[in-house]
Amino acid sequence: MRLIVHRLEPGELNHELLWLSVSVGSLACATIWFSFGLPWPSCVFHDITGLPCLTCGATRSTIAFLHGNFVAAWLWNPIAFLALCGITLFDLYALSVLVTRARRLRIVFLNERAKHFTRFMVIAALALNWLYLLSHYKAFAA
Repeated sequence: MRLIVHRLEPGELNHELLWLSVSVGSLACATIWFSFGLPWPSCVFHDITGLPCLTCGATRSTIAFLHGNFVAAWLWNPIAFLALCGITLFDLYALSVLVTRARRLRIVFLNERAKHFTRFMVIAALALNWLYLLSHYKAFAA
């Protein structure tokens, strides 16, 4: 795996603009949703089994994160907390690149082995997060 820096070429997908728009748009939709008092999202897996799913606590983690309560955000769902940190950093990077028209960072996988290793690490992190959530499942009964 290698990081490269280059200028956006004509016809190349502008990931920074796309994902910054998705991120800000999602936050706006969620804000509107909750400001109208619409119901919280329901988890079919949790409703059927009584156990937390892989993403249980992500909404509560996000709310705690946006209120600056990072410890609570971590406790609700560690992987959601890490994703929110990553999204925040990416949004700051994307905004700065778009405003300054600077070069773009890209991740390049040098071989298939690196891709497989990365996939394995992501799946392992998700599995560990789910084990954490299962060990604290009583917190999700509320």
